[in-house]
Amino acid sequence: MKRKLKFAILGCGKIAQRHAAEAAKLGIIAAVCDTDKGKADLLAGEYHAEPFYQLDDLLDKRNDIDIISVCTPNGLHAKHSIQSLGAGIHVLCEKPMAIASADAIAMIKAAEKNNRKLYVVKQNRFNPPVSFARNLIEQKKMGKIVSFQLNCFWNRPGDYYKNTWRGTKNMDGGILYTQFSHFIDILYWFLGDMVSVTGSRSNLMHKDCIEFEDTGIAMLEMRDKIIGSLHYSINSYAKNMEGSFTIFGEKGTLKIGGQYLNELEYFSVENEVLPILPKGNPANEYGFYQGSMSNHDKVYEAFTKAIADPSYPLVSAYETMKTVEIIEKIYKASPFLS
Repeated sequence: MKRKLKFAILGCGKIAQRHAAEAAKLGIIAAVCDTDKGKADLLAGEYHAEPFYQLDDLLDKRNDIDIISVCTPNGLHAKHSIQSLGAGIHVLCEKPMAIASADAIAMIKAAEKNNRKLYVVKQNRFNPPVSFARNLIEQKKMGKIVSFQLNCFWNRPGDYYKNTWRGTKNMDGGILYTQFSHFIDILYWFLGDMVSVTGSRSNLMHKDCIEFEDTGIAMLEMRDKIIGSLHYSINSYAKNMEGSFTIFGEKGTLKIGGQYLNELEYFSVENEVLPILPKGNPANEYGFYQGSMSNHDKVYEAFTKAIADPSYPLVSAYETMKTVEIIEKIYKASPFLS
């Protein structure tokens, strides 16, 4: 009889609930860990897991863990992933991979050194309109891509940042990391690497609760001289407004929209018929706000298959590192307007 995979959940906040639910479908949640004893005990009780309050203790006492899901604050992803990989455990890391490209590279090296898999949650790649558009681009059905527009207009009220690590430079990093890294991943997946960028950013409505921008605009040049704009903000009134990606090619134009790149809003491609796409998963619900599409089921399915079969295709850690690198470059090239 095949042994069930044993999971550990590191960080027992809101996103950990999503991870735990999917991990429990594919194996056993053997351990959970959080420095907040109450959070750790609560999640442990729900899944009959062993609670820990320090990662060192978990790694020292549980040498039977196959996969650890890193759901801690952004600024701890690299440290916790490297430590877990060093203990011989496969790592599934929440986005963003890290908030510095040097840390992301160190994570990749740790995975290679310890012969373990490192997988970063890139759930929007599983959205039906996104995967459909990627296939069109890959098959060159839109001809040469010439330009694009990427819009990220969400709402994050002051309460979202109250009494938490969110909003701090050293643990959050910025809204391109926490809110919109999935969109930057899709930009790279569709169009390849970024060649140059100029931009500006400002904190217009969150001066009392975050240490970085709440709005930014950037002009980007991608490979093959593709030019486009990125406009992002968490100032959409009352609720998330839009997450959209418009692509202009010699033989077609399309727009993936909705709030989370979950709808095909415009489609005009030479010799192609408007497709009927399957309905995607709903957005992650966090009480008074929503996150991206909830595709963690597909993330866990892909990762466990890749562990069982090394030939199974999996988004490489190097590819996910490019998201961090691109965001880092955008920030460096975008002066902060006071």
